[in-house]
Amino acid sequence: MKAELNQRITQVGPGTPGGDLLRRYWQPVALLDEFNPALDPAMAVRPVKAVRVLGQDFVLFRNAQGAFGLLDRDCPHRGADLAFGRNEGDGLRCPFHGWKFDVSGQCTETPAEPAGSTLCTRIRQRSYPLIEKAGALFGWFGPEGSTPPPFPALDCFEAPATHSFVFKGLWHCNWLQAFEVGIDPAHASYLHRFFNDASLEGSYGKQFRGASVGEVGGERWPMTKVMREFGQPQISFTQQPYGIQLTALRPMTEALTHVRITNAVFPQTFVIPLSETMTITQMHVPVDDTRSYWFAFFTSFADPVDKDTMRNQRLDAVTLPDYIPKSGRHNNWGFNAEEQQNRTYLGMGEDDINVHDQWACESMGAIQDRTREHLGTTDKVIMANRRMLLQAMDTVEQGGTPPGIADPAQHTHITGPDTVDGIAPAEGWQTWWQDAVRAKRAGAPWQNAAAQAATETAGAR
Repeated sequence: MKAELNQRITQVGPGTPGGDLLRRYWQPVALLDEFNPALDPAMAVRPVKAVRVLGQDFVLFRNAQGAFGLLDRDCPHRGADLAFGRNEGDGLRCPFHGWKFDVSGQCTETPAEPAGSTLCTRIRQRSYPLIEKAGALFGWFGPEGSTPPPFPALDCFEAPATHSFVFKGLWHCNWLQAFEVGIDPAHASYLHRFFNDASLEGSYGKQFRGASVGEVGGERWPMTKVMREFGQPQISFTQQPYGIQLTALRPMTEALTHVRITNAVFPQTFVIPLSETMTITQMHVPVDDTRSYWFAFFTSFADPVDKDTMRNQRLDAVTLPDYIPKSGRHNNWGFNAEEQQNRTYLGMGEDDINVHDQWACESMGAIQDRTREHLGTTDKVIMANRRMLLQAMDTVEQGGTPPGIADPAQHTHITGPDTVDGIAPAEGWQTWWQDAVRAKRAGAPWQNAAAQAATETAGAR
């Protein structure tokens, strides 16, 4: 890739082609957990957070009625930092001269002005649309005065709170190299290779530690064994209204093949299976050009999610309140040479494979130099996604509608998307995985409730 193209697809600030594109899509800006005093005691006193997204600074706050506001961070009076504002319940007051703003950005008081002044009625700080979904707050940063697209009806946003959980973490790298790990089916056989298979009993909430759907010789195979023994996946993909559906086949015997169906929801989300009944929908949100947050939404199609277990597993790896990983370049991501020889392919821990991906992304540098890479056959999805990204930037520059979940015309065509991780008949695996998806959805109590409600609504017309 030429240097100018690498710059084009990685820059996210205001006025850049990539930044203009990403601002057309809903972006998660914070977890609701970040306003939970049990996790951050400061929130009991002052529910205000500084937020940086797409190279811009904002202030996010909650008023006494529980409503959230997301405003530009510089006070429109003389530019002081509103992240240090006084949250007075009915608005955020700038300590410099006392100007106060409600959650809509309207200035409600300018106390230093002469009595009878109506200045405040003419002052409005830019505010950004917010939607609360699946335990997170999403902002939309498109052109001022334009209408946001409908919020996407992906499974992770349709499931009830009982069957979903969300977490996040900060990586010191550009968003695109982080996202490209998630749409790379080959790396799991190497980066996440374990030399020994752990008991399936302790696999809840842990990726690649559960069993794959199906059996070989009457035995349920752990995903670690599948990935370890079959390291040459046959990768293909198809275009979908939301982006790309990926298929990775790992032939096991003449009669059986392992099938892994994942998805790239354009431009920055991937959807993968965590277990037989749970999926991960992971969004990579740029802080700026050299840092990004991943937001992982876990969706259960069976029992309610054990949120305490999921949260505690992941809290061990980060420091609050900013969800900064304890591992990183400063401590070699926890690398252990003895472990690399005897227990894992990478040598960076067995409990949390997220640090494996973190190393892969951060070790490339803050912004990967794609002029130096040599892509192979297994990178066909990476190449296809980059072409889509560049084409979408051109479309927006020319005044067109960006693709996928930012296009209102596509909204009714985008649901799911479906994932599968299982051992299937080598002949007829296509039918097998579609049957497996239908069975998974049929067993989801919240899917059944939604289908019943839709039937009742149709019958009442």
